[in-house]
Amino acid sequence: MRSDVASLKKRTPAAAKNLGRRAYTPIGQATSSIRLMPSFILAGAQRCGTTSLYRALLSHPAVLSAAYHKGVNYFDVNYDRGLRWYQGHFPLRATASIRTRRSGEDPVTFDASGYYMFHPLAAERIGHDLPNVRVVVLVRDPIERAYSAYRHEFARGFENESFERALELEDARVQPELERMVADPSYQSDSYRHHAYRRRGQYDEQLRRLADAVGREQLLVVESELFFTRPEVEYQRIIQFLGLRPHVPARFDRWNARPGAEISADAKRFLVDAFRDHDEGLTEYLGHAPTWQR
Repeated sequence: MRSDVASLKKRTPAAAKNLGRRAYTPIGQATSSIRLMPSFILAGAQRCGTTSLYRALLSHPAVLSAAYHKGVNYFDVNYDRGLRWYQGHFPLRATASIRTRRSGEDPVTFDASGYYMFHPLAAERIGHDLPNVRVVVLVRDPIERAYSAYRHEFARGFENESFERALELEDARVQPELERMVADPSYQSDSYRHHAYRRRGQYDEQLRRLADAVGREQLLVVESELFFTRPEVEYQRIIQFLGLRPHVPARFDRWNARPGAEISADAKRFLVDAFRDHDEGLTEYLGHAPTWQR
């Protein structure tokens, strides 16, 4: 039944989904007090396999998603709408219990956004509004991630420079926007969100912010390389961290992947130097050197 629902959602035209969201939101907000709140957050990073992990987690019989959304984007771009608006996106407790009764577990729901990890204010907001939440983060070879993000943004029309030129422009594009976002929490920046190819791969800084906000023991860091090469092992580790019963999805799919392309030698040398110290800092959260360095 749940796979049929997921298939139906996938086939539903975008316009119909948007109409459904608009109709659902006021109803959800009015009934927010009798709805679930997320027990865990999938916080990114962008282009690291968050959609693939999101799909795998949804296959667990006790796990439910937000209505009409992979992620609600509350803690990054919709925080001014308020907590009742956010809670209104999640399943009714009574309905959730019925939908998951065969699992033998209490139902849980979650939120996912590839932007939560990088947004300068999201971690603090998560810790404040969901003090007991658990956070799962995916990290990937930051050089590959940077180029994948560039190609993704170029394809969507957010970028028109070469990769090398975009790297040169990054600080001038992003730093003033970061300062404005911190000074004015209501301000949203397309450039900060779409042009930070190097900065999004500085994982240690972002993980430190999350750990300070929710507690180090509430944070699990998973390497994308391991999730895609040994998905059963990594998935069970994630499920155990989330306090859920063991479960094996029927299959593990890879979503939103773009065909590979070669990065220039100059860009690679620049990024190797840029990420060296940050990769060393990542060891604290993985318990070992990152896979891409071993």
